[in-house]
Amino acid sequence: MATSPAPTTWDPPPNRPRPEGKLLSVGGQTLFVRGVTYGTFRPGPDRAEYPDRVAVEKDFSLMATHGINAVRTYTVPPLWLLDVAEQHGLLVLVGLPMERYVGYLNDRRAPDIAEIVRSGVRSCAEHPAVLAYSLANEIPAPIVRWHGRRRMERFLEGLYHAAKDEDPNGLVTYVTYPSTEYLDLPFLDLVSMNVYLEAREKLEGYLARVQNLAGERPLLLAEVGLDSLRNGEGTQADTIDWQLRSAFAEGCAGAFVYSWTDEWHRGGEDVLDWEFGVTRRDRRPKPALRALTRAFADVPLPSERRKPRISVVVCSYNGSRTIRECLEGVSRIDYPNYEILVVDDGSTDSTAQIAGEFDVRLIRTPQRGLSNARNTGMRAASGEIVAYLDDDAWPDPNWLTYLAETFERTGCAAAGGPNVSPPGDGFVASCVNDAPGNPTHVLLSDREAEHLPGCNLAIRVDRLRAIGGFDSRFRCAGDDVDVCWRLRDQGGSLAFHPAALVWHHRRGSLRTFWKQQRGYGRSEAMLEAKWPEKYNGAGHLSWNGRVYGGVPLLGRTRIYHGVWGSAPFQSIYGPAERSPFVYALTPEWHIAVLGLVALALLGLSWTPLLLAAPVAGLMAATSLLRAACLAARTSGVRKERSGVRRLGRFALTAFLHLFQPVARTVGRLANGLTPWRRGRGRKLGSPRPRRIALWTETWGESADRLSALVSRLQGAGFTVLHGGPYDRFDLEIRSGVLGCARLLMAVEEHGGGCQLVRLRVWPRVARGALTLTVALLALALGASWAQSWPAAATLGVAAGLGLLRMGFDCASAAGAARNAIDEYADGESLRPIVSPARQPE
Repeated sequence: MATSPAPTTWDPPPNRPRPEGKLLSVGGQTLFVRGVTYGTFRPGPDRAEYPDRVAVEKDFSLMATHGINAVRTYTVPPLWLLDVAEQHGLLVLVGLPMERYVGYLNDRRAPDIAEIVRSGVRSCAEHPAVLAYSLANEIPAPIVRWHGRRRMERFLEGLYHAAKDEDPNGLVTYVTYPSTEYLDLPFLDLVSMNVYLEAREKLEGYLARVQNLAGERPLLLAEVGLDSLRNGEGTQADTIDWQLRSAFAEGCAGAFVYSWTDEWHRGGEDVLDWEFGVTRRDRRPKPALRALTRAFADVPLPSERRKPRISVVVCSYNGSRTIRECLEGVSRIDYPNYEILVVDDGSTDSTAQIAGEFDVRLIRTPQRGLSNARNTGMRAASGEIVAYLDDDAWPDPNWLTYLAETFERTGCAAAGGPNVSPPGDGFVASCVNDAPGNPTHVLLSDREAEHLPGCNLAIRVDRLRAIGGFDSRFRCAGDDVDVCWRLRDQGGSLAFHPAALVWHHRRGSLRTFWKQQRGYGRSEAMLEAKWPEKYNGAGHLSWNGRVYGGVPLLGRTRIYHGVWGSAPFQSIYGPAERSPFVYALTPEWHIAVLGLVALALLGLSWTPLLLAAPVAGLMAATSLLRAACLAARTSGVRKERSGVRRLGRFALTAFLHLFQPVARTVGRLANGLTPWRRGRGRKLGSPRPRRIALWTETWGESADRLSALVSRLQGAGFTVLHGGPYDRFDLEIRSGVLGCARLLMAVEEHGGGCQLVRLRVWPRVARGALTLTVALLALALGASWAQSWPAAATLGVAAGLGLLRMGFDCASAAGAARNAIDEYADGESLRPIVSPARQPE
């Protein structure tokens, strides 16, 4: 590494670059990085891999005149180069070339790589021209594969903390590339990647993927470009133009074009067979420089794009604590065609007075709940798009710009982006941000969502009105999930843009977090009553997409390297966990632990039952272990440099992973989720298979007949699921968690519109419940054989109650099916056939 003179002393600059969600800012203003790479060059007398100062000043002056505001170096620059960059308004991404030392990791005589990092950062620390420090550039995929993913992650984490020790306020990144995209580095301040794709659709699709891998952090394209020697200068210019436009349209915080000049020195010799520069070796501009200038001038998006009118709706009930911050943020939106509506839903505090201080349209209503407030905003909106924002959130200035671009590009029914916890909310809030249960998006692909949270949700007004707006039964939460599902059911798509960002406060205390999660649980129960097909038999929501939140990937993973490590894009895949470990934080798991504790207490009467105690202990330990593993992998824990703070953050985050599902369950119980809800059947049916045949001389579609049965069953309060494409049943009627009934329909055509409608109804017991009941019976028999009558009686009663409940659930569901069939037959004049011909199974 080149040596650098000791830095002069100066006061720390007041305005250093810092992450602002998916973008960067300096002094409160959004910073879009418009950069070029610089070097490496033939080393000079001082061994620094840069031209002399006169040449650097000319280069930097020319860069500034072409709209460039950042330079990326590949080695630590001398201090004078940073001074020159500052004079020309350029920021420097300082390269710490630690990839040169990775080969020493298995060598006992290896240099102190962490100390090399400290020395490099120390020579630049606090300089106002420093954009960030890059720990290394493209550690080769074979080397990462050789050492292993985990070891390389720990190596880079150690270097990150070494850099932070010297410049705590400096940003630290590592420049990766598609061949090592699988490295899990959540501690980095921003994500940087070199991407060379020569087709626009492929680049944009890949950037959408990388944005989701980056999560809540800014994404920098550290290298894009094209070799003009092989492709021609015209093609190079065209390619750089769309590469840059695509990068910013996809929400990147910035991009560096590789490179400033064709002059390039590597491995001890000048490289003459590549010409990636936007200027030639003598610094004469190529067409690429003009293309770069035009593209950078349009950042983030071209001004001639259509700007549809958007109505921003903020609904608030007693939100005086946060609504001022919210409206100040909305007022800073950089978008030419929007209005602000505040719907005060019957607040009794100063919400309305605060809103009146801003240029907004204030609508005051009686307190009727969140859905009604959102519908009020929809009806009053003058825009073709209505963008909803919570009163404890505020948007990035470019929020509406990215949303409008998404609507225009995709034709979607609704669009949204991430909601990010703002810094400075306190220790508890930052731990809550890493816990489960926060509002988050669910993605079906890198761009299409299954769900968008209501704190950052924009919908076309005509599409929202077409589905009747929000469902007023959801007064506090759940309305956004419901409206997203209804929009999708009507054929609309939900689009996600990673840079359409809002800042959203997390709960700052355990009490408020408990209250929030309990409310979410109540809303989930209401959603389950309306959308039973979205839930499994135990009442848990089954998303089709992937939840992108603070919970990292656990369990066995596989990395696609290609044969002999030859794949240019090497990705990580995590199959769904199938071990009991995945259930260790569910309410059912906790109930099982309590049941085993009860069995162990019975061991006072019959000694073999004492074996339940270690099993209960093992299950409890498994819950703690899973919570600990989840907490240890969160970004908040891994970014902490203080051992004491790291331990405290780890402990609280792990506790929140245990705490959150309990709060949700309490809320679900309050509203009666499936396992505790029974239908209003008029009679119990026989819990045995039944066949019914109905004759009709009025032709009808099978799907219509099944839909009519579903309507009657749901009207009686029963949960009905539709059979899937691989199921041998059409409907499943649930009456409880331990049993259900299934229904199959077949229609015979007899000409002249006559049909014979055959229906088969049979009970089905939950396998887990049956297994548990059999186990209890076996234990009861064992206890009676040992003449331990208290234990035998207790276990026998428990088994008997289980059998009774299974029978009741099956009989109730079967009876509901028979009632619905009888009512349908009476209403549609279908005549029962008393003794239908028996059909083969």
